[in-house]
Amino acid sequence: MLDRLLRLANGADRFVRLVGEIMAWTGLAMVLVIAFNVCARYLFSFGAVALQETEWHLMAVGALFGMSYGLNRGEEVRVDVLYGNFSARTKRIVNAVGAFLLALSALAIAYLALRFVSQSYALGEGSADPGGLPARWALKAAIPIAFALLALQALVAFLRDLAVLLRGEDAMAAPVPSES
Repeated sequence: MLDRLLRLANGADRFVRLVGEIMAWTGLAMVLVIAFNVCARYLFSFGAVALQETEWHLMAVGALFGMSYGLNRGEEVRVDVLYGNFSARTKRIVNAVGAFLLALSALAIAYLALRFVSQSYALGEGSADPGGLPARWALKAAIPIAFALLALQALVAFLRDLAVLLRGEDAMAAPVPSES
């Protein structure tokens, strides 16, 4: 049973990594939009609210999906003075509990955000600024999707730590992160 779950976890890992690598391109897109916007404004006295909104929409999407990708790559921030002194087993327990709590929190946020998106869609919410982007609900839809993806990645981390705790070791499990 645990082996089957770990195989599913590996598939989820690959999916999150793929989504993260695709979303990483939003950074380049944002730089290009900003560069175009600055050039248009200062060279041709042309400014567009839609371009400015596109900048922060790209940043928001990149940051939202970057959460699960960061967890996937093991690059989440650890700010615990005690953690570095724990044994490998205690670190696994802390990681497993933390991953489980993160998964629950992310699922709760994803669920609660559905109503937020639904209301925005029902209202046909767009930009309040003249010339802004329509369909603000589409941007808001990234919130529950990104948090569901974060919950999925947190469950993967939980399963891997649980497998190591139950079996003592497992080649499919991620190594214990360093304290740095």
